[in-house]
Formats: sequence, structure tokens, C-alpha cells
Amino acid sequence: MKQVRVQLEDFDLGAEVAALRSDNPRIGAVVSFVGTVRDMNDGASVSTMELEHYPGMTEQALAQIVEQANARWPLLGAMVIHRVGPLLPMEQIVLVAVGAAHRGEAFDACEFIIDYLKTEAPFWKKEQTPEGARWVDARESDDSAKAKWATP
Repeated sequence: MKQVRVQLEDFDLGAEVAALRSDNPRIGAVVSFVGTVRDMNDGASVSTMELEHYPGMTEQALAQIVEQANARWPLLGAMVIHRVGPLLPMEQIVLVAVGAAHRGEAFDACEFIIDYLKTEAPFWKKEQTPEGARWVDARESDDSAKAKWATP
């Protein structure tokens, strides 16, 4: 199962992982990552965050990232769910879940997917702070995380 969704609605982590594992007894490890909205960013209080995306292009970019992970590791399933629209602190933003025969591949592939998602997927974040609205810039740390996956 390889699935990519961009949606306004929240997701149920347990249900999504169960769907990833369903009917595949070869899966010996599932690793998941859930990103949530923080109430502080760059020293400012955040009351809401709005995520925008480029429909069609975003889903294609996410699917390509999953395919790159699948080319590197023998995955038995992978899923990316990314929310858009207005979100409050503590709400879920993104789920990356990976199923593989062994934990090493699952951990590596999950980390690879989120590292590439943070730098390659066309999402834009706008935060509401006490000083007003501001767009969130790309982070150098995200580029560094992605760079570790470069092939020699």
C-alpha cells in the first residue's frame, strides 16, 4: 500500500496504521511520525498556523518522495497524509507511516520521507503571532537533514 493524501480533515493515527498493516503478514515493523502544531516558534507565541499548497503538484511531489524511498528500501507499505488549512496548536499536521519487514528499513525510510517532505513538497505556512501574521521561512536544519541522504 502506497498512499498520499492532502486534506483539511484530521486523521486517526491508529486507524491509518491499521490500514497500512492490513492483510500483509510480511510487515514486521511499522514506523510512524506525526508532526503537530507548536504554540511557539522562533521565540513568538503562535495562535494558529495556516498551511497552503499547490493542488495536484503537492500530491505528485509527495508521491515522488515515497517512490524514492521505495527505491532505496524494500518497503511493504508507505503513507503520507498532510493537512492544509487553518490549524491550532497541538493539532496534527502530517503523518508519515512506513511498513517493512525489518525495523531498520522502516526507520530509515520514515526519516527519509519526512526530511524530503520538509524541503521538496510545495507547502507554505503562515503563523498568527501577537505581532501579526508571518510566513514561515525554510529552515537550514531541514536542508541539512535532507543532505545526509545524498548518495555519494
